[in-house]
Amino acid sequence: MANYKAGFIGAGNMGGALAIAACKNGEPHRIALADHDAQKAQALAENCDCIAADNAMVAGESTYIFLGVKPQVLPNLLEEIAPVLAARSDAFVLVTMAAGISMESVANGVNGDYPIIRIMPNTPVVLGEGMILYAVNEHVTPEQEQDFLSMMSAAGTFDKLDEKLIDAGSAVSGCGPAFAYLFIEALADGGVECGLPRDKALRYASQTVLGAAEMVLCTGKHPGELKDAVCSPGGTTIAGVHALEDGAFRSTAMDAVFAAYHRTKELAK
Repeated sequence: MANYKAGFIGAGNMGGALAIAACKNGEPHRIALADHDAQKAQALAENCDCIAADNAMVAGESTYIFLGVKPQVLPNLLEEIAPVLAARSDAFVLVTMAAGISMESVANGVNGDYPIIRIMPNTPVVLGEGMILYAVNEHVTPEQEQDFLSMMSAAGTFDKLDEKLIDAGSAVSGCGPAFAYLFIEALADGGVECGLPRDKALRYASQTVLGAAEMVLCTGKHPGELKDAVCSPGGTTIAGVHALEDGAFRSTAMDAVFAAYHRTKELAK
């Protein structure tokens, strides 16, 4: 039986945030962290009351093994842990989050037909408000899938997606926070230009975007319908919408998503 429920190789921003979410399941003593910077792993482990480890310990003693390294580092990591995985006789699941790297490539990298879950989280997981896309290979049992989702529920919302659509989904949810931050900053800048103090403009813009997102999620209405409800005939909002359309706002946002998707495909080559 594995000593750890989950082990994380890579304690950077995303890996660390997911580890913190896993620790919130009430069993931090069953979570292990490893990183090329041992001091970083130790500091995060102390903060979360979990265990600092090394790659071999995580790979050899964890039920769910999170591979939280950059895509260009992943092949070397897989080669490193492959003998450790091959020596195991108990059940385990590999959890990969490397952009553009398929589950098949991960399986080939460790030379084994192991259960693999591929996730694409975004940065709001640090607040428990993440949007996490995931796919599973044919070796993952329904019980393992549900156990994984339960363990990671504190990270945010999970949505299962066909792996062939993961890169497209990530171009929206994974890259989207950066695009949203730009929009929030631009709204605030506009408020400052109109005379608002910077702190108030940022607060108003941030809460407005948050509230608008909640309206879409909670009402189930199309964003266009909600937009129309704000735009009174001859009013101020429609004048602002006109200005956004003059600047090709929607087309530019679509271009941003497509550019992110295209770059992911380049990284996978």
